[in-house]
Amino acid sequence: MAVNWFPGHMVKARREIRENATLVDIVIEILDARAPRSTSNPDLPELVKKKPIIRVLNKSDLADPEATRRFVEHFSAEGLTAISMDSLTGKGSREVLQAIMDTYQPLAEALLKRRARVRPPRVMVVGVPNVGKSSFLNALVGKKAAKTGAKPGITRGRQWIRVRGDVELLDTPGIMWPKVDSEEQGLKLALLAVVGEKAYHDEEIALYLLKVLQARNPQILWKRYQIEVPGLKAAEILQLVGTRRGYLVKGGTVDTAKTARVLIEEFRRGNLGAITLDEIG
Repeated sequence: MAVNWFPGHMVKARREIRENATLVDIVIEILDARAPRSTSNPDLPELVKKKPIIRVLNKSDLADPEATRRFVEHFSAEGLTAISMDSLTGKGSREVLQAIMDTYQPLAEALLKRRARVRPPRVMVVGVPNVGKSSFLNALVGKKAAKTGAKPGITRGRQWIRVRGDVELLDTPGIMWPKVDSEEQGLKLALLAVVGEKAYHDEEIALYLLKVLQARNPQILWKRYQIEVPGLKAAEILQLVGTRRGYLVKGGTVDTAKTARVLIEEFRRGNLGAITLDEIG
């Protein structure tokens, strides 16, 4: 599945980020902890030039905590600043603020050497659609600072947000890169609702999810649907899920379209458990 989903507002968003990068000291890239590599924008370093980037693995409550820990360690080993966060509870927000101040320290010292006033750090928050940017901002500010929604691209326009007088945050619209060439990455982005609904078919995404669960988390399928998966094909598992849930149409056949939609939503809400799609290496 090659995703080529690059509507006109994405072109505008890229231009805004490139322009806004000149106004800030630091960039925070919000990633989905369930797929930290797949939701990282490969174009970002070029768009923001040489500005330091802090990676925040958001929605950590929905991801396998051990996998998240390994990803944070892996990013750190690559010389990147990475922090896990659950924006719904605010867990990790203190660490994010500390990382901002630590990253800004050399810049502040450079201002002092030039005898310039040391102002609060200016931070631009970026990320692909639906990784929880607005929820992240709300968690940091401690109040509802930006509109949130489940649709890709719901946050629009430019807005500066002050955090306790210490940090100035600049929110930006969610952006995608022009084309996703990896089929598996495209499937992950669709499953995470990063790309719009018109870019994929529910049944294709549901079958991919079932293959992942069958290979890595078969206990979830037993616990949730009482399905033993060894020897079954993904399409057969989808049929069994529909049967267990009673999603039948006239004649007693399974409504695979409805079953697929429900399965995807259960994953997105975390009803299937803590699942990480990406693997290190």
